[in-house]
Amino acid sequence: MNKIARFEKVSQKQYCGAFESDNCHVSYDEIKLPKRATVGSAGYDFYSTVDFTLKPGEGIKIPTGIRAKIDPGWVLMLYPRSGLGFKYRLRLDNTVGVIDSDYYNSDNEGHIYIKITNCSDDKTVSIKSGEAFAQGVFMQYGITEDDDVSALRNGGFGSTDEIHK
Repeated sequence: MNKIARFEKVSQKQYCGAFESDNCHVSYDEIKLPKRATVGSAGYDFYSTVDFTLKPGEGIKIPTGIRAKIDPGWVLMLYPRSGLGFKYRLRLDNTVGVIDSDYYNSDNEGHIYIKITNCSDDKTVSIKSGEAFAQGVFMQYGITEDDDVSALRNGGFGSTDEIHK
């Protein structure tokens, strides 16, 4: 196996800035770094930092408190946990989350948020703080022979759109 990345917590200031209340200080200490469940698992489980319940059609954006330092040439792809997708049609709002290696150095410290929606017709899903709800898989990628990009990231979600304007 290639060892190409490391998970870290973002700073407490960055994490707490994602919340409207002062309760983040308690949950910051309880943030769990993503882990694989078994030696054969490709996905690293991401754990919720809050308790939440989603009725059909409802969504939520979860600040994970996590960032990933990723070697160049690799990307972290985020998906809902298989069981939650199968049982509840839990979906990421952008279908698949793409965490680029340069996101680590962005203004928000590379803080990974996961926005999910319950797409079921009739099932309510409840997740407790500390429970796995998403998974991340590292994948290698290539670039074209004539690639000449030189722009640098300096932002969070959708920030590469600003580079191309």
